[in-house]
Amino acid sequence: MFDPNIVNISLQTQPMWEFFRKFGEEQQKAIENNNEILRTIEEHGLGDKKFFGGDQIGIADLVFGMVIHMLAPMEEVVGGVNFIKADSFPRLHAWVRHFSEHPVIKDNVPDYTRVVDFLKRRRELYRKSQHNH
Repeated sequence: MFDPNIVNISLQTQPMWEFFRKFGEEQQKAIENNNEILRTIEEHGLGDKKFFGGDQIGIADLVFGMVIHMLAPMEEVVGGVNFIKADSFPRLHAWVRHFSEHPVIKDNVPDYTRVVDFLKRRRELYRKSQHNH
């Protein structure tokens, strides 16, 4: 069955990667955009449910989970950025905890250190590309 949450989450999260590719004022604007996207996802996508579909992990959770598992290492590489804090997005923060602690997820995510190492190299390429323009 088609789940409109999947399309919505996928489209809404595409711009979230911009904070990682941008620098200076453009990066700050991308950070502000991320906060708006997360606010929309928390209020209209997640609401008061444990997972996007209710009490169990569904496709929408898996799609957004991919975003979240890349977001944390990106935040580390960029430095000084932390989007999903308990005081800013309490329901998304709880969702991240529930999702990440689920055995199916916890036992199948890529090694965090390897992801950070990969993203450090990628970020440097973005930096060099920006200087060449």
